[in-house]
Amino acid sequence: MRTYLNLLQHVLDHGLRREDRTGTGTLSVFGYQMRFDLTEGFPLCTTKRVWFRGLACEMIWLLSGSTNIKPLVDQGISIWTDWPLRKYLEAHGQLVPPSDSEEWARLKADFEEEIRKERTFADRYGDLGPVYGKQWRQFGGVDQITSVIAAIRANPSSRRHIVSAWNPAEIADMALPPCHMFYQFYVGGGRLSCQLYIRSNDLFLGAPFNIAQYALLTHLVAQQVQLEPGELVYTIGDAHAYLNHLEQIKEQLSRKPLPLPHLEITRKPPTLFDYKFADFNLINYRHHAPIKAPVAV
Repeated sequence: MRTYLNLLQHVLDHGLRREDRTGTGTLSVFGYQMRFDLTEGFPLCTTKRVWFRGLACEMIWLLSGSTNIKPLVDQGISIWTDWPLRKYLEAHGQLVPPSDSEEWARLKADFEEEIRKERTFADRYGDLGPVYGKQWRQFGGVDQITSVIAAIRANPSSRRHIVSAWNPAEIADMALPPCHMFYQFYVGGGRLSCQLYIRSNDLFLGAPFNIAQYALLTHLVAQQVQLEPGELVYTIGDAHAYLNHLEQIKEQLSRKPLPLPHLEITRKPPTLFDYKFADFNLINYRHHAPIKAPVAV
């Protein structure tokens, strides 16, 4: 993962100080690309522990078309909880504490318990609006995922193997406009590659998750269309480090990368939508200790 660490150092050295939507502030560069050869290993960060189960289950959830956090919360995954919790507190006239405070952690735990217990509560307050899953599976009535799989099989050399989550007509109704906004598949030499464009990327917390998620997606689609995984091309618009993550980034940069793990997919289900986390075997994932940092909401 030296490629990723080079980006972190580049932003520390050359990033511009900018204000942002969350009020946290960032160091930012505009326009950056990384390439990961998936034949050399699975690109999961080794200079800190990255939660493979969380990112894999989120990808399965995205592919399902769901836009409600309940399937994630039921599995103990809190990746998306902060946004509906903030909306819930504001709607009920409650003060919104800092996301790294003990009070926020308590409110989050209580909110997730209600999501787990009460279906009606989850339906009302756990929905994120027409975010990724809805756009991937029902963009203007089009199931983009099913369509792109069929297109790769029928015409591998097409330059139109694209899935978009950026739907201007529905952005205002989303809890968070899509950051990883579209991706394109490319077939060559018996391998399937994927290029992701991510408009805005939190480099410390978000990028390690997103890199591994789209590597996983490339592996899954490749298996379904009977190709080998090729390359993940990861293109960022606004590549930024939050100011309250700088010490964590410096700690990560002080660590020596370890060899990449390998991903084994233990079965081929009938469709891309039938994978379960139990189908994935991450082999030899050696990593340094986790590094905690607050999420900017």
